[in-house]
Amino acid sequence: MKPAAMGKVLARAKIQNLEDLYKAHQGLLAADQVRTLDVTDALVDTGAIGLMIPTRLLPALGLRPTRLLQGRSVSGTFGMQVYEAVRLTIQGRECTVDVHEIPDPNPILIGQIPLEAMDWVVDLTGRQLIGNPAHGG
Repeated sequence: MKPAAMGKVLARAKIQNLEDLYKAHQGLLAADQVRTLDVTDALVDTGAIGLMIPTRLLPALGLRPTRLLQGRSVSGTFGMQVYEAVRLTIQGRECTVDVHEIPDPNPILIGQIPLEAMDWVVDLTGRQLIGNPAHGG
């Protein structure tokens, strides 16, 4: 029996400035002025912890840095800037999550914390996100 092919999982994601959303809700900002990234090729990465956004895309969201963390990779440790939280929406499910800056030219990475917050499970064979079957999908 031949093993099933597996590959990377890409997701359409909407990332919105949370402060702008609050202002729009209060009527202080027009809804079309909420700073937003809408991407079709965010990489689902179960090895990542949070929402990782490359440097080149951060200015579009207008986020303020909040703290510096030490990250770790196969190359060693490095400083990782963390920014204010955003609203992340994937297939109608949403969560609020901090943003971690990663170097260009990486894609946006969706890691374990937002996946769990939205109750998504990675179907590697189907190369898609599915609702967690343990919770009724």
